[in-house]
Amino acid sequence: MYKKMTTDQDLSKDGQSAVAVFAAMGIDVTPSKDKGVLKIVKGQGLDGDRPMIGDRVTVHYTGKLLNGQKFDSSLDRKDPFSFSLGKGQVIKAWDISVMTMQKGEVCSLLCSPDYAYGAPGNPPKVPPNSSLLFEVELLDFQGEMLTEDGGVMRRIKTKGEGFTNPNDGATVDVHLEGRCEGQLFDSRDVQFVVGEAEDKGVPLGVDRAMEKMQKGECCLLQLQSKYGFGREGKPELQIGPNKDVLYEVTLRDFKKAKESWEMDLKEKLELSAEVKHKGNQYFKVGLLQQAVIQYQRIVSWLEMECGIGEEQQRKIQEFLLMSQLNLALCFLRLHEFSHVVDNCNKVMELDAKNEKALYRRGEARLCRNEFSLAMADFRQVLQVNPLNRAARAQITICQHKMREHHEHDKKVYANMFQKFAEHDKKVGKQKRRKDESVKNNGEVGNKLRRRSQLNS
Repeated sequence: MYKKMTTDQDLSKDGQSAVAVFAAMGIDVTPSKDKGVLKIVKGQGLDGDRPMIGDRVTVHYTGKLLNGQKFDSSLDRKDPFSFSLGKGQVIKAWDISVMTMQKGEVCSLLCSPDYAYGAPGNPPKVPPNSSLLFEVELLDFQGEMLTEDGGVMRRIKTKGEGFTNPNDGATVDVHLEGRCEGQLFDSRDVQFVVGEAEDKGVPLGVDRAMEKMQKGECCLLQLQSKYGFGREGKPELQIGPNKDVLYEVTLRDFKKAKESWEMDLKEKLELSAEVKHKGNQYFKVGLLQQAVIQYQRIVSWLEMECGIGEEQQRKIQEFLLMSQLNLALCFLRLHEFSHVVDNCNKVMELDAKNEKALYRRGEARLCRNEFSLAMADFRQVLQVNPLNRAARAQITICQHKMREHHEHDKKVYANMFQKFAEHDKKVGKQKRRKDESVKNNGEVGNKLRRRSQLNS
């Protein structure tokens, strides 16, 4: 338990007095216990978690020199300050001390130069070799989002070693503990290939986190159902449909896969055949995100390759066309329509009249209510293959949808104009009443003035 300070005045005294207060009441929060950062709690926070390495924290703070001179304050700017904890984005004292705080807590810190700005200081406001005083309030914190949609959130319990991470295709040795609604459902050591974790019953979110981890790291991964066990759940583990899960993951060791630049073209083509097969397997059983990973690997290996001779060039083009078309189909089923359009466009850079690319792009545009563009794509399909009945049916659907939207727009505008007319009518009535009131008041006033004149 940290000691609580009862008055602000104790930290506003001269430097020796402030140091004496911290010496008497401060708690050393440095890992080495060298008293480089002393902390006094001024206001208790909420019971619960404390921030972890990598968390995005938001604070208010005021910084002073030992003579009481203020050199910085987010409160004066009325602008809270956010940073990623434990990543070296702030002075060492903050990375250490904020990790000990709870949400809502207010504390005072005495930081030696080694944990602040060191021998150089931070001119012109902080002189060289300055010990500093801070008052910090922890407003909020949340884990690091590893995916754009926020579906995988990481909180690091133990920082890993070094600066290298597993790459796509790396073999990793991990310890897993999985929980759903507080109940442990999985605890084991397991080895898997990054990008193929599903083969070992490890969910997508854990697989995707591997490329962000370092050897020895232990982290908590909060997975939304999309990155866990999805709509089906995992009945054999007593996990229902659409359940979020929490994994504690320790990366014990890993062996990196060859990077693209370390492979020659022959090796890339051989691996592409294997990965294509793996992607197709995932697709057939409905593991679309896992299939996407495989097809994207092929694209990353071959999109910049030219090949020597017609045979190699033909193989490269075949793999790229297949991968982009399959990616478009996966994204179509995942309802990520902008990706579908992008992948189809890349196919048509290689084959401008590719029937499947035109059709899938049309489907994506139809789903985005881009009816004219969709109809143009389906008409191009018919130019390539006049016997494509599906494209002809889609044109009919586009025309029907366009009529529906046109009728809907007519109703919307009609209602809007009707409301305008009613509003104008109401305003007109109010204006007429006001004019009549003014007129009546004027007539009454004239009568009163005439009576007054007669009486006088």
